[in-house]
Amino acid sequence: MRKGKGMKQGVSVAGIALLGCLLAMTLVFLPGHAEARNIKVGIIDCYSGPAAVYGNDALNGFKMAVDEINKEGVLGGKIEWTKRDTKFKVDLALNMAKELVMREDVDVIVGTINSGAAMAVSEAIAKKEKVPFIAWISKSEKITGEKGHRYVFSTGENTAMAGKAGGVALSKKPYVKYWIAGDDYEYGHAIGNAAWRNLKAGKPDVEKIGESWWKPGEPDLTPYITAILAAKPDAVIFCTGGKSMTNVLKAVKATGMAEKVPIWIHTATDHAVLKPLGSEAPEGVMGTMDYHFYYPDSKTNKAFVEKFEAAYGQAPGFPAFHGYITAYYIAEAFKKAGSLDTEKFIDALEGMKIQSPVGELEMRACDHQVVLPMYLGVTKKAEGKDFAISTEIVTLTGDEVMPTCDEIKAARGN
Repeated sequence: MRKGKGMKQGVSVAGIALLGCLLAMTLVFLPGHAEARNIKVGIIDCYSGPAAVYGNDALNGFKMAVDEINKEGVLGGKIEWTKRDTKFKVDLALNMAKELVMREDVDVIVGTINSGAAMAVSEAIAKKEKVPFIAWISKSEKITGEKGHRYVFSTGENTAMAGKAGGVALSKKPYVKYWIAGDDYEYGHAIGNAAWRNLKAGKPDVEKIGESWWKPGEPDLTPYITAILAAKPDAVIFCTGGKSMTNVLKAVKATGMAEKVPIWIHTATDHAVLKPLGSEAPEGVMGTMDYHFYYPDSKTNKAFVEKFEAAYGQAPGFPAFHGYITAYYIAEAFKKAGSLDTEKFIDALEGMKIQSPVGELEMRACDHQVVLPMYLGVTKKAEGKDFAISTEIVTLTGDEVMPTCDEIKAARGN
């Protein structure tokens, strides 16, 4: 626990008595809370380079929610935040998280798009210093699964959920020979393993004929795709994250790969990925996502989208959705806790349900993972637009794609 400031020596007994009376009167007349101060949130994420599109989108969603929340306030105070640019580097993320905890004295840390960074911060900062860390984009299932603990949460979907959605969908296809390729870091391997184990479970006769792994953000992926096409797989699973999504989709378009072999890429159907690509986005790529600004076509989602577009001049992607619900989980958990005490906040957040643009969402108590639906679709150019969207959408509920609590316990060795 962080230490408070000590009282100066030399104060008279009468002075102490007077001070005690004043303090008692202050507590009596405070509007419902003796701990009326702002909630401090420290944000670590990538705000430079290719992955910045995700970091900025999440930040915008978070800011919009905070503006809404602060109109009423939380426990007599407001939510205030400060951000740091990790530049997609694990060591920077660790240093910045440590600074936010030790120097800025933040109540909660949120971020980051980099799964490796999220796991490092979770273990070395959140767990060690007993400061809540909420992962809002990082997708490795290990964050709330095998490596999960009391002080880490996730408000985004993870590789277990996405991999199950993709693997189950692919198991219903006639493809047998697969090639797996992607970013050579935590997320890439995690999504590849999750998709493959679920595909193999649903269709035991599938065969992995090869793998290719590259450095995240590698600019020219055409040589890899050429080699994959030469191997003649029935289908390809790409495992690319924030730094490589644009590059792999550009290469798929340039080589005409999607017209020659079926492809599945988690987040390939996300607006934050497809919009910047414009006409360079390939059609016919299968993808999974937990949020689309145009789906579901509900009043609450439309209202969220309209407000976001008015504020930022563009439609929200999945990171904006995650940032938005993260702010509300923080606010509602502190309200339920009734104080800014960390342990009471965590107890309140476990099992908490909030209303979101896509309906009610639960923060599952057993693993601190938000229960989200997954939307499986295929990229296609939107009618009258210069960008592609997800079409032929099939909805899988959170219960259908989430690992069970017993599976989480087994993964943690409990």
